Amino acid sequence: MKMTTRALVLAVPLVLTTLTGCGMTDNSAANDSDHTPGAGSGNGSGGVRSAGTSTSRDASDAMERVSSGIYDLIGVKGEASDTRPGVQTCPGKDRDTYFQIFHPWSFYPASAADLDSAMENLREGLPKHGWKIVEYGPDTSPNKNIVLIADNDEKKAGVHIAKMPKRERPKLSLTVVSGCYKVPDGQEVEHF
Repeated sequence: MKMTTRALVLAVPLVLTTLTGCGMTDNSAANDSDHTPGAGSGNGSGGVRSAGTSTSRDASDAMERVSSGIYDLIGVKGEASDTRPGVQTCPGKDRDTYFQIFHPWSFYPASAADLDSAMENLREGLPKHGWKIVEYGPDTSPNKNIVLIADNDEKKAGVHIAKMPKRERPKLSLTVVSGCYKVPDGQEVEHF
């Protein structure tokens, strides 16, 4: 997927806000009826669950593996965009010590008719692999794209998936976002 830097800068904060819901906070006993994307538990990281300690590169590799696992669940022939993860600051935290990883990518089915199957495979398959679907349904865009948002407590990650059938080239647009990592003592976050 070719995305301009400006488009990424504008899109990432929206996706991060959307993906840091109940399952991504330290308060795992949060009331599901209170789920609001971006809701936090006051854990000091802007409502984003701690993902532990890691370097930016190792965390980036981990999020690529999460994306790869999601790709495997799509279950139809197609092509994935070749994008690398990026680093984002954690809300309210020191940018040299704390960070999140975001990995935007797209999946283009071999046939536009396979787009529905791909989305349904994800809807059925994600919960079988530790993901909790926290939102599913049409977005507010004029195209009413179907959106699936899920959190995985074990992987300390969230995913936002949008089915976009009305594009010139129909696709699934996916963004995987990690919890908030802290770099090892004596190191600083490598931003890329």
